[in-house]
Amino acid sequence: MNENTVTLAHGAGGKQTSELIEKVFKAHFANPEFTADDAAVLNMEEGRLAFTTDGFIVSPFEFPGGNIGKLSICGTVNDLSCMGAKPLYMTCAFVIEEGFPLDKLEEIAAAMEKTAAEVGVKIVAGDTKVAGKGQVDKVFITTTGIGKIMDKAHTSGTYAKPGDAIIVTGDVGRHGCTILLARDEYGIEADVDSDCAPLWGTVESIYSVTDDIHVIRDATRGGVGTVLYEIASQSNVGIKLETAKIPVDDGVKGVCGMLGLEPLYLACEGRLVIFAPQDKAEKIVEVLRQGKYSKNASIIGTVTEENKGRVVMETEIGSQTLLPQPGGELLPRIC
Repeated sequence: MNENTVTLAHGAGGKQTSELIEKVFKAHFANPEFTADDAAVLNMEEGRLAFTTDGFIVSPFEFPGGNIGKLSICGTVNDLSCMGAKPLYMTCAFVIEEGFPLDKLEEIAAAMEKTAAEVGVKIVAGDTKVAGKGQVDKVFITTTGIGKIMDKAHTSGTYAKPGDAIIVTGDVGRHGCTILLARDEYGIEADVDSDCAPLWGTVESIYSVTDDIHVIRDATRGGVGTVLYEIASQSNVGIKLETAKIPVDDGVKGVCGMLGLEPLYLACEGRLVIFAPQDKAEKIVEVLRQGKYSKNASIIGTVTEENKGRVVMETEIGSQTLLPQPGGELLPRIC
């Protein structure tokens, strides 16, 4: 086996395992709480905690705008952030296919280090397994995160209220489109990068404007459309969208037009959907547009008493149509 690739010995728990942890993971994740023991010992503040876990099996594992390492940190950071929780600590578990290049594994770890440092979250423990050739698709990562919820934060998919404004923090469908193009199954070329980004700073900026935030969701698998249907069901409300106000990148529009896809159902990895009172919405959008990852934030609709459990689209010519409810397998499959 090539010495520059991961071997089964790297997962056997002996010398090679220790070397892999030291040279790749500890080298990038070292901090005062990082441990070689069976569990990390953490000093936690009193208050409400958010706790989440997520798995990442994206193919290809690297793509324009990121790789599976960056994605794994963003996914967990954003899940915590949507609850108004400052991300504090994370763990990560790797399942690596025998023969995976060590330099690529180092790139993944470096992306995780950089993204975690941007947010201030610490990776404190983890696990490494090596699977035989063909048992996994190159590399899978599972991350778990803990965050402290701000005292003023109280969000849930059940809290949407008629009259709420619906805000997206940027153009939709970019990540799903990027993964679709990276697989090169359709022979389409377009200048589209993933929106993959850690959004704790974005959430923090919202709360600098108002504490009155009802719902925050990150529109990952299934995109904004699926998130809206989930919230409409959870809160037993209707949702009306203004088609002309939904931001979509021109490249994403072109790809969706050629393949008959709906951008609202393509995954995002750096976009939030926010429900807040109408009188707070403009101030929220104003502060979002000053942010690194939310420069084209937009109010795209309102919550209604009518059409409970449904999402209605108001077209540019003033007619209304029902956004089809998601069902079956949403394409492209991103995880």
